[in-house]
Amino acid sequence: MTAWGESDRLRTMEPTDAAAPRQDTLDRVRSTCRRVSEQARHVRLRRDRIVAYAERLARETPPIPELDTETHFVGNTEETATYFFVLDAINFGSGYFPYLTKRPGMSGYFTIASSLTDRFRSSGTLSAEALSTMDWATCCRLFGQSPSNAPILELMERFAEALRDLGGWLTERFHGSALRALEVAEGSAARLVDLLCEMPCFRDEARYAGAPVFFYKRAQILSSDLALAFGNEPPARFTDLDRLTLFADNLVPHVLRIDGLLEYTPDLARRIDAEEPLPAGSDQELELRACAVDTVEHLVSALANLGTQMTARDLDLILWNRGQCPEIKRAAPRHRTRSVFY
Repeated sequence: MTAWGESDRLRTMEPTDAAAPRQDTLDRVRSTCRRVSEQARHVRLRRDRIVAYAERLARETPPIPELDTETHFVGNTEETATYFFVLDAINFGSGYFPYLTKRPGMSGYFTIASSLTDRFRSSGTLSAEALSTMDWATCCRLFGQSPSNAPILELMERFAEALRDLGGWLTERFHGSALRALEVAEGSAARLVDLLCEMPCFRDEARYAGAPVFFYKRAQILSSDLALAFGNEPPARFTDLDRLTLFADNLVPHVLRIDGLLEYTPDLARRIDAEEPLPAGSDQELELRACAVDTVEHLVSALANLGTQMTARDLDLILWNRGQCPEIKRAAPRHRTRSVFY
């Protein structure tokens, strides 16, 4: 059986210079994404446009984060925690979503979330034992997909692997309990990210120009989702939610491109506009995500200078909602990558 633990992973991420300040997981996301942004060859952050964009944001009333209880499940404490651990274990697949059989009027994400909600409402929670035996056929039935669709079969196989990973981790580390995992996180979103990254499917790391870059999109969004589900009260009261970064995916870079804060080289723009998939971990794909994270950090600073306090998590919600606007969707395609991280 897998020996779940974080000591080896964390050891590889510690600064090699003994005099360097110690960074936690969220610091590392910010610093490594900034390095990529500054070195990027395919994506350019228009720093000269940050202040004007921040001024526009400062005039808007930010949306209040709310949990959509129609498409998300809320039950007792353990059931609710388990639901969100399961949902965010498979909160990926945007590169496959053009092939997904979607529910009427729903995006790929909400098709998956509502299908999982129906399962929890009709048949109860998925135990760690059940997760540990998940296979692609069960995932096809659960999410209403056909195995004859080759890209979606690949996605269902990846879902099954991620769910087996989660089931084994919960069993071996936390006696099968998502609540116990939250207790061990001790009210820290950063600590929960570290715990989740013991699983390969959450370990959202890559190398760019010979050095590591970290994103941890799904591990971060799980703490945000849990905080919403429990009203930022125990068992999901996190004292460091304000330190979360942008949840780096393929939508926010698209919004920032359309709004003129990110510029792409002609070759990258051509590939995206032609809906040519970008390989996961390629320089172009990493630059898109890292530049989006760094752009949001610049916006947070610019807003603070204007006397408006917003966190990266706040801006993620604003930009994600903007990405739902028809004019943004129609302006150009977003990049697509078949990845387990978004």
